[in-house]
Amino acid sequence: MDATESKASVVIKFHNIVNETTSHFCPSLQQIPLTANPSILLHVLSSYGLEPKDLAALEATCKFFRSPANFEPDGTLSLPDIAAYDTCCQKDILKSMKNEEKERLKQRCGGSWKLVLMYLLIGEKNYHRGKSQVVAGPEHSIVVTAKGDVYSFGANSSGQLGLGNTEGQCKPCLIRSLQGIRITQAAVGSRRTMLVSDTGSVYVFGQDSFAGLESAGSYTSSPKVVESLKGIFVVQASVGGYFSAVLSREGQVYTFCWGRDARLGHRSNPTDLEPRLLSGPLEHALVVQIAAGNCYLLMLAYQPTGMSVYSIGCGEGGKLGHGCEEKLRIPRMIKHFQTLKAKPVSVSAGAFHCAVLASDGRVFTWGRNPNGCLGHDDRQHYTIFPTAVASLARVKARYVSAGFRSTFVVSDNGHVYSFGCDHSDNLGVEDDRIPNLVRLFQEDEDGVEVEDDADDGIPNLATRIVAVDGKVVQISATNTWDWVDNYKNKDGSHTLVLTESGRVYSLGVGSKGQLGMKLAEGQKTRPAPRCVDIDLA
Repeated sequence: MDATESKASVVIKFHNIVNETTSHFCPSLQQIPLTANPSILLHVLSSYGLEPKDLAALEATCKFFRSPANFEPDGTLSLPDIAAYDTCCQKDILKSMKNEEKERLKQRCGGSWKLVLMYLLIGEKNYHRGKSQVVAGPEHSIVVTAKGDVYSFGANSSGQLGLGNTEGQCKPCLIRSLQGIRITQAAVGSRRTMLVSDTGSVYVFGQDSFAGLESAGSYTSSPKVVESLKGIFVVQASVGGYFSAVLSREGQVYTFCWGRDARLGHRSNPTDLEPRLLSGPLEHALVVQIAAGNCYLLMLAYQPTGMSVYSIGCGEGGKLGHGCEEKLRIPRMIKHFQTLKAKPVSVSAGAFHCAVLASDGRVFTWGRNPNGCLGHDDRQHYTIFPTAVASLARVKARYVSAGFRSTFVVSDNGHVYSFGCDHSDNLGVEDDRIPNLVRLFQEDEDGVEVEDDADDGIPNLATRIVAVDGKVVQISATNTWDWVDNYKNKDGSHTLVLTESGRVYSLGVGSKGQLGMKLAEGQKTRPAPRCVDIDLA
């Protein structure tokens, strides 16, 4: 038996002992041989990658695991808490932190390294840190490999592909100027791309303004560091229609631009390059994920007892989730999740609607409902409170992605459900599953005419996506559009699909090369997913 098998068998033995005991009985030390050598036991606990709940279960079941371990950095800590500390310190996010900064983070998380580890793991899962990821932007696409390499393809009129030029690309191109820099997360917007590195630096290319749709001027075609963020260790970026936002490792949220009328808690103009810390309730909270929509921001806040969702920005169409259409200048917690007895674990912001995944696998949506993108069996133009997607009640979801006028849900068995607008052939459903839409017209909050429908928005199994080779683990739906090119054609959406084996598939609009391949002459969309020539394995 090799060393790895030995560690695994020991931990499994611990679990068996824990499972066989009751709350009135604790195994004797003789039943756990390695307790005679705590150093080896600590090594096993640290190297096996136990989750915080497993470490907490050991403490709850046995007095030995609750006792002080007499190890650095704090002799009063238990073995499970020391193991959690060791695991935390192995992560890039904590490696550069000073001891006093680590202690401050521990106190903000609730005073336990197990809680710090939980905070880090939830964040990493939501922004895919250390894993391959796909991001579908308006007319361009970004793919990040697990090794930290970045590929881009599609439209490039403002240098948003980061290749040092403005030539569009229909095949994935490696951004060679980033070699030696490990990228861990990507965000895209209208003609703009933001990348986050493992050292917390943020690189941008494309339109120079953080204001997105509100400003169109100079651009940068090669990645450059955002100087104003130096000194802030960033773990996630998100690009909205009128602003950009970043999340620090300490769980604080900073926004750029669109502070007009203090919409984001500050006043700034579109050319403002200074990050502004969000004021209000979140100053003392730990945010683990951010998601920017066209004119609003969602934030998932960490609490040891469960997550909370906060929102800020434009409230038209009820997309802030507070039962009204009021705009918010400071973040406010969406209390309706407490009424629903739902514990949010992930948030996704579409252009004008929201999707949230709960710990029990339920999916909640709210906001504007063009083409049934909320998935509810009704004909409401919008919903002002988070509402469960009833037709997915028997589906245990583990991933959600809200797009421009579409929503995707990935279940625990890899099945994909989609609902909303399929005008761009981006939903991955068979033609006979799409209802005949009765199109209505109305204006959105920006005065732009958009199509709506009077049909039910019921989730369909995306059979074309399910048919791809491999279990689907992530989907990215275009959640905004290019303000200039798509003013008349308001749905130029495409979808990227990532499988467990590391294959990338694309479907939807592909006329600018955003599908990673050249379409036939005269062809604008592709309804069936095809594998993109890029290997992420």
